[in-house]
Order: sequence, then structure tokens, then C-alpha cells
Amino acid sequence: MKATHFLKNKKVIFIVLVAIVVAGFFGFWYYRDQIFSKEILKLEILGPEQATMGDEIQYTVKYKNNGNFVLQQPKLTFELPDNSLTEDSKTQFEQDLPDIYPGQENTVTFKTRLLGKEGDLEVAKAWLSYVPKNLSARYESDTTLTTTITTVPITLTFDLPSTVEKGKEITYAINYFSNIDYPLENLSIKVDPVAGFQLESADPTSLDNVEWKLDALQKAQGGRISIKGLVNADTGSNLTFLAHLGMWVNGTFVVIKEVNQTVQVIQPQLFISQQINNSASYTASPGESLHYDISFRNIGATPFNNVFAIVRLNGSAFDFSTLKSDQGQARPNDNLIVFDPNQVINLQHIDPQQEVKVGFDIKLKNSWTPADSEKNNTMIKSNIDVSDISQEFDTKVNTNLELSQKVYYAPQNGIQNSGPTPPQVNTPTTYTVVWQVKNDFNDVKNVKVKAVLPAGVTLTAKISPDSEISHFSLDSNSREIVWSPGDLTAGASLPALSFQISLTPSLLMQGTAPQLIGQATVSGDDQFTGATVQTTAPAVTTALPDDSSNSGGGIVK
Repeated sequence: MKATHFLKNKKVIFIVLVAIVVAGFFGFWYYRDQIFSKEILKLEILGPEQATMGDEIQYTVKYKNNGNFVLQQPKLTFELPDNSLTEDSKTQFEQDLPDIYPGQENTVTFKTRLLGKEGDLEVAKAWLSYVPKNLSARYESDTTLTTTITTVPITLTFDLPSTVEKGKEITYAINYFSNIDYPLENLSIKVDPVAGFQLESADPTSLDNVEWKLDALQKAQGGRISIKGLVNADTGSNLTFLAHLGMWVNGTFVVIKEVNQTVQVIQPQLFISQQINNSASYTASPGESLHYDISFRNIGATPFNNVFAIVRLNGSAFDFSTLKSDQGQARPNDNLIVFDPNQVINLQHIDPQQEVKVGFDIKLKNSWTPADSEKNNTMIKSNIDVSDISQEFDTKVNTNLELSQKVYYAPQNGIQNSGPTPPQVNTPTTYTVVWQVKNDFNDVKNVKVKAVLPAGVTLTAKISPDSEISHFSLDSNSREIVWSPGDLTAGASLPALSFQISLTPSLLMQGTAPQLIGQATVSGDDQFTGATVQTTAPAVTTALPDDSSNSGGGIVK
């Protein structure tokens, strides 16, 4: 019995010892796994913190083993930011790496182009998983890098008035232009529906009148969408137009440029009525001839007899030496016209609901110095006194936009030109076009300068100053250049815009001085009159009349 009991105890002791050894073994390996730190592997992404949309950028994934373990079976996963543009359309990459020995450092690079709007944050991500030698667990380190899109060298503008009349049809344009050194494909422009505006047609057409698909856009290329519709919003309300230019990437529309503009709906009326040049709401312009029709309508129940009317004119824009009237007595020295019933038979008796008209003519000066009270609200006034009734009419006068268009071969604003001068057949010569705009009287919004490039002339990408690049566009089909610098206060001038063109004369041009740029037109929305005003500047040929060092020698050889 004692021998049997001793054997049993010995067996129990053996089992306990084996259990202790096994537990220690597993505990040792568990402890080793636990003491390993992921910080031993340093992982980071090197790349730009800021980027221009469409430019090629490079991400460098850098990793280093700072520990004493060999890191085995390493696997790198790298994910480009959303809306990245790559040659094979891939945005996520997986790569098996060789074992990473203690102290070893290495890098992996990835290239892409970022898409998005100004201010968008684009995040690149990296993960690196591995197994430390002699350990069983698999570890993973991760990191990110955020890049801000600071510049989108694309122009997207509305050619749209500041005010529209209720019930009227309007046509507006969306201009687009690219200055990116990369062809943009799968482009579309989307237009949000506008409450109070009924879209009727567009050129080019759209299947849904919401999205217009565009052809591939190269650098210095652009285009235009014209939209026609009816304004049916209430007077005094505002219409908000919004357009988005973007690219379709893997079924997602990525917006890269947006533009919006608010337009006010307006409408006029009167009792003693006045028309200028057959319009009851006429807006005058400098140098213009004006014909006034004054109407008297009897809206009462009894007639008017022997109506005596005096019209007194006020405003520094009038050229009173031109005042005349076939019906009344024009008195230029007193700035007035007298309509006497003894001379105007129709004024002797006016029945209820009957209307009688009188008229006179006068011209406005081509230029003048406005009084302090007229600055930024230039007006001409007519005060009409009829019997015991007095009525004053204010007629707004458009500002005078002055436009200068000059072309030089000599260096201008940092732009150097090249090529033979006089120009030669089939040989390109570059020139610099300089536009300058001045505004005389009233604040102007939506200032635009337009001109058409003649045959044989192309636009280069050189524009000065750089701040105006985003306001400059070219419709490649119509060859029309549009500069949209924005707003201009009364009496102010815009900094000169310079851009380079290139002429390659054809054989038919030999012996002539061909046009370098067509007639230019500046237009803008006069904020006081509500009218769109415009002025032209003549076309310029290779004779270069404004370039003293090269003028007169522009005959093509």
C-alpha cells in the first residue's frame, strides 16, 4: 500500500512540473509579444502641404526600423487622396517589401494629380504591417498626410447682367478657360435650377438642361455655353445663378470650380409721362442726340383748357447750345422750353382720357466734369410745370468706359517677344497686346473686355499680371478672348492687362499688314443706370502704330 501511494504522488508531482514548464513556455512567448512596441517602426509620408490642382505631385512613404528585431513579411498599403488622377486610374496600392533589419531605412514613391476646389483638403494614407522575428503576432503602423489645394488655374465666369426685367427673355453665357499644363477629360458643367427663371434653350444643347458635357480641354483653351430663358420672378426679388465645372472620375462628379451671381428683378411707371428717343425709361449716353416727347393725359372727368407748359432742364451733361423745338420756344440761356397754347393748338383743349404730346431736341456733351453731386449718380433732369401740376423726371446717364488697345513687339510688363519683324511668311512672330480700361462717372460691375483673334493669330499662355490669369478666357471655337476683371468704381482705372499672341503669316498675307487683333469692346453693368455700357477700340495691325521702335514696318515679307 505504501509503495502504491508513493507512485501515485510521484506521478502527480510529474504532471504538475510539466504543467509549470508548458505555462512558462507560453508565458515567455506571450511576454515577448507584449513587450514589443509598434513605435519601433517609424512610418511617415513625405509630400507637399499645398498643391495646385492638376499639377503632378509625388508622395514618398519613408519607413525605418528603430529596434533590435528583424521585421519580417512587411506589407505596405498606400491609398491616394480621393479624387486623385493617375494614368491607370488606381488609387490604392499594395506592395510586399523585403525584411527590414534593425536600423534599416527605405522609401517608396507614388505620383498623382489632385482634383478638387480651392481649399479642399486631400488626405493620403499609408499602412505597413509586419511580424517581428521570433514573435507570433502581426503588427501594423499607419500614418497620413493632408494636402490643401490652394490654386485652381481654371476660369469659370458668368456673362450676366446685374439687373433683369420681369417678363423679359434674357440670354446669358458661362465662360470657361483652362491654364493647366495637363489635358482635362471627362469634363462637365452643371447648372443649378433658378427659382424665377425658366430655361428655354441653350447653345450647345443639353439633354436635361442641367449638365453640359465638354470636350477635352488643353492649356489655353476654353469655351462658352449660352443659355436663354424667361424671367418670371416678382419685381424686387433676386435670382441666384450657380454653375459647377467638374470631372467625372470613377462615376463620381468631382467639382473643381464654382461660380455664382445674384441678379435683381426690376420694373418702372408715371402720370405726366415723358419719353426720350421713344422710350419711357431711357438711359442716356455721352455724346448722344436726345428727342423728348412730353405727354399730358387727362385722367379726370372734366376737360383742361389753355394748358401752358414749361420744361426746365438741369444737368451739366446737356449741351444747351443744341436745344431746339418745332412746337415750343427754346430758350438755351435759361435752360428751358415754353409751350404756349396760342402756338400749340392741341394744348387749348384736352378732353378726359385724351393725350397730347409736345417735343424738343437736345444733345449731350461728349465729355464733361461732373459736379460733386453728380459723381456716381450722373443724371439729367427735366422739371415740367403744367397749370397747377408739377412733375420732375430724372434720366440716368451711363458712365463712359474708355478702352485702349495697343500692341507692341518691344518688351512690355515682363513679356519678351520673338520672331522676325517685319513678319515673314510661315514664320511665327510674337507680340504683346495691352488693354487699359478707365471708368468716368458711375460704379460699374461685371467689366468685360472682348476681342476676336484673326486668322493666323494664336494665344500663348503668357499673361501679366499673374493675378488676372483667373479672369482671362478664350473660346476656342469663336476665337473670342474675354477678360473679366470684375468691378470698377467711378473715376477709377484698371491696371493694364498684357497678354502675348503669335502670328504666323500665310502666303496670302505677303505684302500686307495683317490684323493682329480685332476690334476690342469693353462692357460693364452701370450700377447707377442699370444699363450695360460699352465702348470699342480699333483693331491693330502689324504696322504697330503705338510701338515707336517698331511702328510702320509691319508689311509681311
